[in-house]
Amino acid sequence: QVQLVESGGGLVQAGGSLRLSCAASGRTFNGYTMGWFRQAPGEERVFVAGIQFSGGNTRYADSVKGRFTISTDNAKNTVYLQMNSLEVEDTAVYYCAASRLWISVASKEYEYWGQGTQVTVSS
Repeated sequence: QVQLVESGGGLVQAGGSLRLSCAASGRTFNGYTMGWFRQAPGEERVFVAGIQFSGGNTRYADSVKGRFTISTDNAKNTVYLQMNSLEVEDTAVYYCAASRLWISVASKEYEYWGQGTQVTVSS
C-alpha cells in the first residue's frame, strides 16, 4: 500500500523558514515525479514544486521561485520542500503527491497523495 506522509508544517512569522518532508513508502518511486501542491481556504489546489525522483529535474511555480527548493533523499525515499522568505500568502495546507508522468502542474495527473500539512505564516 502506497503511503505519502507529510510533516514539518507549523506556524512561522513572515520572512521565516520551514522545511516540509514527505516520506514515501509502499513501492519504488524511481521514475516518478514527486510534487508539492498547496490549497488555501476557498481556493483550488495548486502546484508549488516538482522533482523527478531519480533524475533530479525540478520545476517551480513562479510564485515560489527563488524562495522554495525541492529535493529528494533517495535512500530515505523522502522528498523535501525547503521554504525560505515565507510570506503570508504562502499560508495553506501543503500536500505531497506522486505521478508517473513528467513534472506536471496538474493535480489530476498525480495518482498518490498525502494527507497534507498546515503551514501558517503570520504577519
